Amino acid sequence: MSDAPMSPITEDDIANYLANTPDFFERHAELLASVQLTHPQSQRAVSLQERQAIMLREKIKALEHRIMDMIRHGHENMAITDKLHRWACELMVTPQEQRVASALDNIEQLFQVPQVALRVWDVAPAWAQEVYAQGVTESIKEQAQSLTTPYVGPNTGFEAVQWLAHPEQAASVALMAVRRAPGQAAFGVLVLASPDAQRFNAQMGTDLLERLAQLAGAGLSVLQAA
Repeated sequence: MSDAPMSPITEDDIANYLANTPDFFERHAELLASVQLTHPQSQRAVSLQERQAIMLREKIKALEHRIMDMIRHGHENMAITDKLHRWACELMVTPQEQRVASALDNIEQLFQVPQVALRVWDVAPAWAQEVYAQGVTESIKEQAQSLTTPYVGPNTGFEAVQWLAHPEQAASVALMAVRRAPGQAAFGVLVLASPDAQRFNAQMGTDLLERLAQLAGAGLSVLQAA
């Protein structure tokens, strides 16, 4: 017989035993009534049943908060979708010669964007002298072609930011390529800007901006040369 001392029983040993012996408390039901635990807030001793009830109430409260957050986000998404729909409808019924101004003004008003600018190129001769068809360099055109998704983040000195009325106040920006349809060549760039450095940040979703750019491209494609 080995004389080696036995290892002491640890808390893990006890926990494993209870987990693997589900009928233990059926055979020793009196232990459940005598177990005393610490209340998580008052630090007073409470029964196992009361502690379980407290934990259940906390879980229910956490679920209620999650449900309320989901409802709030749902309402916010519906409000944003409604604004986008209104903006698109207004753009489509606006005469061609007023579409750019309408698009920019409505973005500012509906989405509360402090500054908005747009430039397009390869437009029909009737629009070639408009302000929104001027001042587009080859580097901007190349950047637009590379924008497969909107850029959102700090203003790091983008050339297109100079189109804004107050470029020095653009702490964060969103840059979007304007295309007739997804996958086609860009014929414009839409710039949104804010003095708030966190208004447009790398962590935000860009689904709304992508749809805004797509609708702008479809609505402003009438300005392109044939």
